[in-house]
Amino acid sequence: MDEMRPNSGAHLGLASLFPQGLQAIYGECRRIYPDQPNPLQVTAIVKYWLGGPDPLDYISMYRNVGCPALDVQEHWHYVSLGLSDLYGDNRVHEFTGQDGPSGFGFELTFRLKREAGETAPPTWPAELMQGLARYVFQSENTFCSGDHISWHSPLDNSESRIQHMLLTEDPQMQPVQTPFGLVSFLQIVGVCTEELQAAQQWNGQGILDLLRGVHVAGGPWLITDMRRGETIFDIDPHLQQERVDKGIDTDGSNLSGVSAKCAWDDLSRPPEDEDDSRSICIGSQPRRLSDKDTEQIREALRKGLEINSKSILPPISSQRHSQDRPVSRKDSLESESSAAIVPHELVRTRQLESVHLKFNHESGTLLPMCLRGRLLHGRHFTYKSINGDTAITFVSTGVEGAFATEEHPYAAHGPWLQILLTEEFVEQMLGDLQDPSIHEESKLPKEYSWPDKKLKISVLPDTVFDSPLQ
Repeated sequence: MDEMRPNSGAHLGLASLFPQGLQAIYGECRRIYPDQPNPLQVTAIVKYWLGGPDPLDYISMYRNVGCPALDVQEHWHYVSLGLSDLYGDNRVHEFTGQDGPSGFGFELTFRLKREAGETAPPTWPAELMQGLARYVFQSENTFCSGDHISWHSPLDNSESRIQHMLLTEDPQMQPVQTPFGLVSFLQIVGVCTEELQAAQQWNGQGILDLLRGVHVAGGPWLITDMRRGETIFDIDPHLQQERVDKGIDTDGSNLSGVSAKCAWDDLSRPPEDEDDSRSICIGSQPRRLSDKDTEQIREALRKGLEINSKSILPPISSQRHSQDRPVSRKDSLESESSAAIVPHELVRTRQLESVHLKFNHESGTLLPMCLRGRLLHGRHFTYKSINGDTAITFVSTGVEGAFATEEHPYAAHGPWLQILLTEEFVEQMLGDLQDPSIHEESKLPKEYSWPDKKLKISVLPDTVFDSPLQ
C-alpha cells in the first residue's frame, strides 16, 4: 500500500470523472462528514485489477467528533472501497445487475478511539482491512453481521489484549444502492479472547449487545480501544452467568462450524486398506479426493445450515443444479441460511464401527460448546480442517438429511465424517469433558474414551498438526 495521502479530487463534484460505484459510497460518506470532503486515504500503489496484492483500492479515514450525549467518544472512522463493485466494467467484480449485491455486497468500516494529542489517524487499520479483504477475495466467503474472526494477534501488533474481531452493521452508514447493486457497511469491532470465546459459545450479536452497554468496551457505536485492559466480564462478572450462560441454555449457539486443526481415524479397518477414503492419518500422506468431490463437501458445509427452526443438512444428489446459486460468491461460514448444495458425482458413503477424533487445543475447547450449544438444541456443528479436505460434523437426532443414523451413528462420505449423538450420550460426554485441564495447553495431550460407544477423542498440541506430512 502507498503511504497516507489526501484524495484531492474524489469529493470535488467531478462526478463525470468518477466511477458510479465509487461516487455512491463517497456520497454516503459526505452525508456523514460534510466538513471533510477530502479525507486522508491509504491507497493501493498497484491496483488489484492491475496485478497488485491489495484488493482495496482505497481506505478513507475520517475524524469523528463523537456525541457525548449518546456516550460516543471521539474516534477515527475508516471506510474501505473495493469489496463492492466500484467500476461496473468487470475489471474486478462480475456485473450481475442492479437488483443484487454489488461485488461482495459490502464494505468494511472500523472505529478506533482517538488518543489524546493524535492529529492524524494511525494507518495500521488499513493493513488490517486489506488482510480481511484478501481473505474474502481468495476464499470468496462473505462476512455477515454477528460473524467472528479469530485473529490470535494484537490487531495493531502491540501488546494489546484486543486480538480478535466481531462484525456488526455500522451505526451511521446506511446501505447504498448503486448502479451495480446494493452495498452495506460492516464494522470491525476489536475484542479480547474471552469475548471471542463467549461469542463462539453463544452468538456474536449477543456479545455485541453486551459490549454496547459498557463504555470502555466500545459503547453504543462499538469503538475499539486498543488500550483496553479489561474484558466486559472483568468489568461486570455477572455478565457471564446472567447473560452468556443463560443465553446458551435458552438459545443455544449460532456458531455452526469453524475452520480447525482436526483429523479422524476409522478404527474399524486397517489403515492400509486401499478402499479407505480417509484423508487424515496424521504423519502419513493424506489421500485426496477429486476436485468435484472436494467442492461438494465444501459447498455442503457452507450451505448445510438452518432452514426456519429445523436443522437440515443438504441432500447429496447425483444431479447437477448449478443454476440454483451463483458460483462466484459463497455465504459466510457462520450464516444460518440454507439452500440445496451444488451437487457433483456421488462419493460412496461408508458406515464405520469405531472412530478416533483428533483436535488441537483451540478446537478441543469448543467441544463443550458444540455439544451444549448446538446438539442439545437439535442442531449440528462442523469442524473443517485447515490442513486438507477433512471435515467432522456432529449431528443430533433432530437433524434431517444426515447420512449418519441412529443405527449407524458413524458414517463417512469421502473424508467428511458425520457423527450422530443421542441426547443421552451428549449429556454423558459433557460430564466427561468438564475436565478443566482441557483448557490448559500445558496439560496436553488429553484423551477421552467411551468404549461402549466405540468413540475416542484426543486433544493434541498444535505441533502434532503442524508437522510436515511424511
